Parts: sequence; C-alpha cells; structure tokens
Amino acid sequence: MPKNKGKGGKNEADDEKRELVFKEDGQEYAQVLRMLGNGRCEAMCIDGTKRLCHIRGKMHKKVWIAAGDIILVGLRDYQDDKADVILKYMPDEARLLKAYGELPENTRLNEGIVAEEEEGGVDDYVEFEDEDIDKI
Repeated sequence: MPKNKGKGGKNEADDEKRELVFKEDGQEYAQVLRMLGNGRCEAMCIDGTKRLCHIRGKMHKKVWIAAGDIILVGLRDYQDDKADVILKYMPDEARLLKAYGELPENTRLNEGIVAEEEEGGVDDYVEFEDEDIDKI
C-alpha cells in the first residue's frame, strides 16, 4: 500500500476562526446569483450592479462557491461590468457582516437564489382524476 505524500486530507488551518475581512477602497460585497463554469460566476453587488466575476486561481478548486454565497469582489478600473472574487465569506461571517451593517437588511443569507421567473410563476402542480388513471 502506498504511503501518503502529504497531499489531500483535511487541513486543520481551515477549521480555525479567521479574522473578519471588511471591504476596502476598490472592493465591494456581492451575492452570487449563479455559477457559470470556467471559474466564473454572476453576482449582484451591494451597489446594485450585476457583474461577471472571475474566481482567482488561488481559490479556483479549493474554495467552493455556490449560488447565494456572500463574496468580496475587487472592482476593475477599466471594466465596470466585471470583477474578481477575492474572498468567500463563511455563513457565520456573513451574519456578522449583516449585524455590523456592512450588508443591507434586505440581503437574504443562506437561502439560495430563486430565479426571477420562478418567484411569481404558477405552481407545476397537476391533479389527476381517477378517470384519467383508468384510461392509461
């Protein structure tokens, strides 16, 4: 049986509490709307702009980002509709940001994002009568 070479397994550094990182100049908080693949996602920034975000290589396969997550993005000077993901906040960190007033009160945390078409749409509930079953 081959010996472990030190790769893989659980990293104890991930379990420890890390210091809460606040946004600086040129950065913005955002909530992921959907993942696009190829290291990209679509996110709604707190300033109200929808941006195409690129996940940096350091985070690409190590930090899993899903729809509804709160992230910190670095804004680009030359492209306002694009940004770079700097950090993903854990759920408890996102709650702290909301408590400190960094995130607006109407931000929904840990609920996922429901597409706009599905919110006001009709249910896909179909009711069958006994007669319909007999015909089959």
